[in-house]
Amino acid sequence: MSSFKPTKIPVYPKLGEKVTQETLYWKDYKAPIQIKEFGAITNLDFSPVAPHNFAVTAFTRIHIYGPFSQEPVKTFTKFKDNAYCGRFRSDGQLLVAGCEDTQVRLFDVCGKVALRMFKGHTKAVHVTDFTSDRYQIFTGSDDYTCRLWDIPNSTELLSYQEHTDYIRCGITSKLNSNLFITGSYDHTLKVFDTRTDKSVLSMDHGQPVESLLLYPSEGLLVSAGGRYVKVWDLLKAGEPLVSLKNHHKTVTCLCLSSNGQRLLSGSLDRHVKVYNTTTYKVVHNFDYAASILSLGLAPNDESIVVGMTNGILSIKHRKGSEDSKEGVVQQRRRPSYRVFVKGKNYVPKQDDYLIGKPVKEHLAKYDRQLKKFNVSKALDTALETYTRTRKPEITVAVIKELDRRGKLKNALAGRDEQGLSRLLSFLIGHVVNQRFAPVLITAADMILDIYRSTIGQSPVIDRQLLRLQDLIEREIDYEQDLLEVLGMLDAIFACSLPKKEVPSSNISRQNGLTQGESSTTVPPQIQTS
Repeated sequence: MSSFKPTKIPVYPKLGEKVTQETLYWKDYKAPIQIKEFGAITNLDFSPVAPHNFAVTAFTRIHIYGPFSQEPVKTFTKFKDNAYCGRFRSDGQLLVAGCEDTQVRLFDVCGKVALRMFKGHTKAVHVTDFTSDRYQIFTGSDDYTCRLWDIPNSTELLSYQEHTDYIRCGITSKLNSNLFITGSYDHTLKVFDTRTDKSVLSMDHGQPVESLLLYPSEGLLVSAGGRYVKVWDLLKAGEPLVSLKNHHKTVTCLCLSSNGQRLLSGSLDRHVKVYNTTTYKVVHNFDYAASILSLGLAPNDESIVVGMTNGILSIKHRKGSEDSKEGVVQQRRRPSYRVFVKGKNYVPKQDDYLIGKPVKEHLAKYDRQLKKFNVSKALDTALETYTRTRKPEITVAVIKELDRRGKLKNALAGRDEQGLSRLLSFLIGHVVNQRFAPVLITAADMILDIYRSTIGQSPVIDRQLLRLQDLIEREIDYEQDLLEVLGMLDAIFACSLPKKEVPSSNISRQNGLTQGESSTTVPPQIQTS
């Protein structure tokens, strides 16, 4: 007697989803870790040195988290009001932050008390950064000014007041310590050179500017504001290259992947878009629970960190990224692992005798019922599996197997009100799905044939049958409309094809005329529908 063959569950492609290498890369992250902060998370910044801790600016404090820690490893709370824009220096030893109280504070990452306090702004300081020489700090404020400060002497070196509205974003050049760029709510971007007394370049974004980003070569500048993300060519005097409008609400933050080939933007519409920096097409999309204010990528894209307006910090680690922490443990386990794989690569020879050990096959619960010919229980088990896993493929595969065996009518018959209602609910949810329709339409026809005499006995079943009938009739109407449209398109395409030239002699033969006959006879009219 042949052994029982388990039910084969087919793999259906997801409708509307195209799986590419890009999708696989950006989906290769674990489930997000969520950490609750004390307020909206306005800024994220990764330390440029290992182990690449990141600073989270929220409310009146700055928390520093390790790559895999769920508790802050360091906290700075010496702020009288909301803190803004906590950023690391290039050596990872100092951190600077602005504040609503107009002061700029400089911290030692290993200490607690502020090393320096820079006073001079008259309104909240939302922008801070270090210059590339590590000895100066650049700041931007709501008092319309951007300033340069000397760290050793705690003095102000330069001040520019060219903007006519709040300065809410800015960035310094990592290749030239004299250059920095500001973005303002007056819709403009300005490039400043500390060797001159005014800006050297100005660009109009067209919307209040929320975030700035420089490419590693610093030839291209990206600005975000309103619903737009715009790319500017700084080597061509700020010529606009690309204008992207893929978000539905204000874009608040920008980020670049480790290889510079992908640009990420976060928005108040709760989405993070990933762009290809060659074509600037959206190649992936992340969806979050709340509006996004800040965004950061760890080196080598090992982690994606997102800060939201509801104070939730979402951290997604790449799968396998924690293996580096346990290198010592893995080395100790390698000998025992080699014992298990010993002989696996052995190539059998001609004179060898193979002594095999039968592998016990574990059947699914619905397959065990099918093996015992309990067809009704097998269908019930498949429906329970769908309720638990929300995977209709298994239930559809069991219905198809029962139909192949000729036992589907037996499995559908003899059901009480509750069992029939559950089956009808499944059909209503998936009968118009083109992947499952060929199987489920057959089951729906059988149910109507079996339970036609019971119509009117249960209002619940009657409502579900009417709903099922309405769905099928509506689908039939859609198909008829589609066939009519296809017929119209065929006629349009046929008329639009170029006509081939036919010799006049052939035309006269087709009309049944000779050279001597008159062509005054009228051909029969062609009836058109």
